[in-house]
Amino acid sequence: MLTKKKCLTLFLLILFTHLSSGQNITKLDKTKISAANLDGKIKSLMDAATVQGLAVTIFNNNKPVYEKTFGYKNVLTKEPINKETNFYGASLSKSVFAVMVMQLVEKGILDLDKPLQEYLPKPIYEYASTKKWHDNYQDLKLDSTYKKITARMCLDHTTGFPNWRWDEPDQKLRVKATPGIRYSYSGEGLVYLQVTLEHLLGKSLEQMMQETVFIPLKMNHSSYTWQPKFEKDYCTGHKSDGELYQKDNDNDARAASTLETTLHDYTLFTKAVLNNQLLSPKTTKEMFTQQIKIRSIAQFGPMRLRDSDANDGIDLGYGLGWVLLKSPYGTGAFKEGHGDGFQHYSILFPQAGVGIIIMSNSDNAESIFKELLESAIGDIYTPWLWENYIPYNQNKN
Repeated sequence: MLTKKKCLTLFLLILFTHLSSGQNITKLDKTKISAANLDGKIKSLMDAATVQGLAVTIFNNNKPVYEKTFGYKNVLTKEPINKETNFYGASLSKSVFAVMVMQLVEKGILDLDKPLQEYLPKPIYEYASTKKWHDNYQDLKLDSTYKKITARMCLDHTTGFPNWRWDEPDQKLRVKATPGIRYSYSGEGLVYLQVTLEHLLGKSLEQMMQETVFIPLKMNHSSYTWQPKFEKDYCTGHKSDGELYQKDNDNDARAASTLETTLHDYTLFTKAVLNNQLLSPKTTKEMFTQQIKIRSIAQFGPMRLRDSDANDGIDLGYGLGWVLLKSPYGTGAFKEGHGDGFQHYSILFPQAGVGIIIMSNSDNAESIFKELLESAIGDIYTPWLWENYIPYNQNKN
């Protein structure tokens, strides 16, 4: 027999479920889509492109109004993804790290324009390497150009470093272009900043991130290293043909690439950015101010070395840790994540109070990003061709 209290609880649950299913999402142009219609759209896109799993949060008025998961964390076991299922975050790592760095700038610990080598009592290549590879700077011993690199250059990808040393024919780290001159995406740049800070502050990256971001925001399922507690609920990456990738539990924390997080945790982070919970409005504005214009035809591949005016209409450029574009609704700040079996995208329009997070454990996910962005928030500004987000129904050749 139901008590009066239980009846009231049941009524409120039914009412909440009804309201949630009928929730209207407001797009950039003020048109709306219902949560139910968006659910259907996402499911149809996933089916059409064979996307095994997807997680989506949408923001209106700088607050999450839609936070849902679809599909499986492992297509073989058919275990569903939930909001606390861990995803490998790939390069979403960079934007989270950037916020921590800007906190150090606010506190006067770090000057964006002071060469990083000047913070250390000895050349960085003289420090003993304690990691598998990423803190080994022996290759820079005969290259004094690195001494010009600043935190700003690391955050806006103008260090002149390659993306990773493994991209070089001899797999040696070098400065390939004059620092500060041209945008060239570089995970090595972010890691160089990380290692400098670790030496300067006597703290590991993981400790810094826990103290300044994860614990304050109650991001209880986020870390830059794989944790045993993640074993019970995590996503497995899927290849384009549906085959599974083996889970990589590399436990060396790297600012550019090793974030493990969940949809709910990354939603907490994004909400904090939009509402200046971790940074002052002035610092957030600086983070979302263009530092370098991007003119490359593509972000990666051979076309990254060739320029065009294709994205001049959105004034594509890099801020501090985020890619930036201009739209009729103000600045759009976005960050991607791409790794084996994991493809993510998040874009925020702070002036409009609109944003979206997309996380997936499928190599096919980027092929639905263009249509999903348009349907969910009316984002027709993301440079999908520059990102190589070729739609599933278009010829990729």
